[in-house]
Amino acid sequence: MAHSRRLFMTQGLAGLGAFSLAGGLAQAADAPVEITWRDLVPDSGGTEFDALRDLGVVQHGQLSTPFDQEKGGAVTTEYNGTVVRIPGYLVPLDFDGTSVTAGLLVPYVGACIHVPPPPPNQLIYVTADKSPYEAQGLFEPVYVTGLFGTSAATTQLAEVGYALSADLIEPYS
Repeated sequence: MAHSRRLFMTQGLAGLGAFSLAGGLAQAADAPVEITWRDLVPDSGGTEFDALRDLGVVQHGQLSTPFDQEKGGAVTTEYNGTVVRIPGYLVPLDFDGTSVTAGLLVPYVGACIHVPPPPPNQLIYVTADKSPYEAQGLFEPVYVTGLFGTSAATTQLAEVGYALSADLIEPYS
C-alpha cells in the first residue's frame, strides 16, 4: 500500500494566482529561461547577498555561512509569469509512495531537513499536479521546468519566497 503524506502550508501561494493568463500562455510557447539560485537574490543587500548569489547548487557540507533570514526574505519579481528551468534538490512535502506532487526546491543537499533552512529567496515551492515526480531519493539533484513567480508562503519546514508550477521534473545532468 502506498504511503501518502502532506506537510501543510499556513499561507496560500498568492504569487502564482496573480499571473495573467495571457502572459503565462505567451511565455509557455517560448523555450524556458535557464535561471540559477543567484538570479533569485535581488542585486541590493551587501556582502550576505553576494555570498548567497555565488553559491549556486552546492553539495552537503559546503554551506557554512548562516544568512540573516529577514534580509534573505527579499525576492526578485523579474521572472514572475515566466517559464523557467532551474536545478536543485526536491524536498517532498506532498507525496504518495515515491510520487511527489509538491515539495520545496532547495539549492543544496539537506536544506530544510537537518540544517537550518535557506532564506526565503532560496526556496521554491514546487507543485507537480499534472505529472508527479517519481523520486529516487532525497539527495538526487533535479531540473525543474515550469511557470515561476514570487509567493510568500510558510510551510512546516521554512518560509518560502517563490513558487513554480512544474511541467517537467527531470534528473540533473
